Amino acid sequence: MTFEDPQGVRLAKRVAALAGCSRREAELLIENGAVRVDGAVTLLPQARVLPTQEVGIEAGARAVEVPPVTLLLHKPAGLRIEDAAALLVPANLHVGSGAMARPMLPRHVHGQRCITPLDAQASGLLVFTQEWRVERKFSEDADYIEHEVTVDVASAVSPQQLAQLNQAPVRVSIGRQGAAGTGLRFAMKGPVPGQIPRMLERAGLAAEAMKRIRIGRVPLASLPPGQWRYLQPHERVP
Repeated sequence: MTFEDPQGVRLAKRVAALAGCSRREAELLIENGAVRVDGAVTLLPQARVLPTQEVGIEAGARAVEVPPVTLLLHKPAGLRIEDAAALLVPANLHVGSGAMARPMLPRHVHGQRCITPLDAQASGLLVFTQEWRVERKFSEDADYIEHEVTVDVASAVSPQQLAQLNQAPVRVSIGRQGAAGTGLRFAMKGPVPGQIPRMLERAGLAAEAMKRIRIGRVPLASLPPGQWRYLQPHERVP
């Protein structure tokens, strides 16, 4: 007599039987989004399936390791880096114009490290990566990768204050100036958290808002606050 588990069996076990492969190969097929349960892609090898449920494997799918990825996130102001990582979930994946059309796989967020520190009060572009080459490039070339940051101050900025801010290698320009205050643009290499607020304080100014809009060759562009996208194959940050 055969007794069936009322909760079903692990999906990886079912896929291994269907494909005639090892359990590890079955897990890789699932993690790559090549397996559907009742028509829906299922990405968790440990998911339970009942005998009555239909399990299908994409034709031509290969059991390969999920390659590491680099992610770009628009951090909202007031959020610490460690808390910003919690935004890397499928619901926040940006699918607008120019974004890579691909499903988020569970392994895409495992081991992601933020390699572009940013003040908690600032908003803007963050880079998270699993790719050791990208991380090494940022570490080795930190003093050569330019960051562009917009800063709003409540007051007018005098020529003397602007000259004081323009201490090489930092370049500061005025983007707008009016009754509502001044918009500054900082272009700087190898910035560290707190650097811009300290520069402003020495010039007798204070930031009302800061936003990083570019890192190297990659702009924040139209990525909405709180959303993220994949760094695309043709893009190079450094």
